[in-house]
Amino acid sequence: MRTTDLDTPALLCDLDVLDANLSLMADRCRSLDIALRPHTKSHKIPEIAHLQIAHGAKGITCQKLGEAEAMAAGGLDDIFIAYNIVGSAKTERLARLAKSRKIRVAVDSAVTAEGISAAAVELGASVEIIVELDTGSHRCGVQSPADAAELAKRIVALPGLQFMGVMTYPSRETARPFIDETVDALSASGIECKVISGGGTGSEATSKALGCTETRSGSYVWEGGTRVGQTSDLSPERCPVRLLCTVVSTSVPGQAVLDAGKKALTAMSDSPFGLIIEQPAAKIRGMSVEHGHVDISECPAEIHVGDRLSVIPKHGGMTTNLHDTMYGVRGETVETIWKVAGRGKSQ
Repeated sequence: MRTTDLDTPALLCDLDVLDANLSLMADRCRSLDIALRPHTKSHKIPEIAHLQIAHGAKGITCQKLGEAEAMAAGGLDDIFIAYNIVGSAKTERLARLAKSRKIRVAVDSAVTAEGISAAAVELGASVEIIVELDTGSHRCGVQSPADAAELAKRIVALPGLQFMGVMTYPSRETARPFIDETVDALSASGIECKVISGGGTGSEATSKALGCTETRSGSYVWEGGTRVGQTSDLSPERCPVRLLCTVVSTSVPGQAVLDAGKKALTAMSDSPFGLIIEQPAAKIRGMSVEHGHVDISECPAEIHVGDRLSVIPKHGGMTTNLHDTMYGVRGETVETIWKVAGRGKSQ
C-alpha cells in the first residue's frame, strides 16, 4: 500500500524517525545508568510499547487504568499506572488486571490505598504501590516526607499491597531535599524504598542526580512542539507524526482549507498548530471543528484544491488520541497499520 492510497485525514508515523527517537532515549538512559520506564500516553499503541521494550525499557507507564488494560491486552507486562485509582468500579478492574500482570500504582492517600487493598484481597491479587510526592507541581502527592512515611507505614500494613517506593513529577533539582528526607524517614521506620521514580522527557540526567532508579520519559517518542519549543523547531527529521490532509478549498484569497480541524488535528487553542512539511511557509492560523485554516499568502508555490499536505502537529500525543488508526510508513510505502488501542481510555 502507498500513502497515495490512503483517504484523509490519515495519521502517519515515519518509522525511521521513530526508531531514531527510541534508540536515542535508550542510549541516553544506558549512559546515565538509569532504568527507562517509558510513558505510553503519548502514543497509546501497544506495538510501539513493545518496540520500546525491545530497545531496553524495563517496563511501561500508563496514566489511566483503561490505557493499562489496553496495553495488557496487547501483551505488555510490568505496568506502572502513575495515577490515583479511586472507586470500587476501578479498583475491581485494577485487581483483575493484577491477577495476570505485574501492576504498580501511585497513591497519595490512605483512602486510595485502602480501596485498592480491599479489591486486591477480594480477588486474591497483589498490587505494587508507589507513594507520590508533591515536590513542586502542586497537582497530586503527599505534602511532606513525614506524610510519605506515615502513608508508607499504612500501605505496609494493608493486605494485598506491596510498598515499593516513591515517585515525583517532574524531576527538578529542587526536589532533592524532599526525596532524601523521605528515604531517610522510611529507613528510620524500617521500610525499604526500592524504587524512586522520576519523570519528564528531557529530565533523565536530573532524575539520575536526584537518586532516581528509573525515569518515566514519554513524549520523546513523538517530539512535538510542546517538547522542542517553537513550532519553527519542528522538523521531519525529529518528529515522526504527520497528519496527511487534503486541501478542500482555496476560495478565500490567501487561504487554503484542510479537511482536518479540531477533531482531527488538535483541540489546542493557540496557533500555529503545526508545520506543513511540503509548504513550510504556510501557517495554520485557525481551526474550526472540521476545517483547518491555512494562511498561504507567503508560500512560494501555489496550493490547489486536491493537494495533499502533511502536517507535523504541535502535540503529537493529543493528535494521536483523535484517531483509531496510525499508519507506519517509510517514504511513500505503508509498512504497518496500528490500532491506537489506548485512545479515549480516560476511565
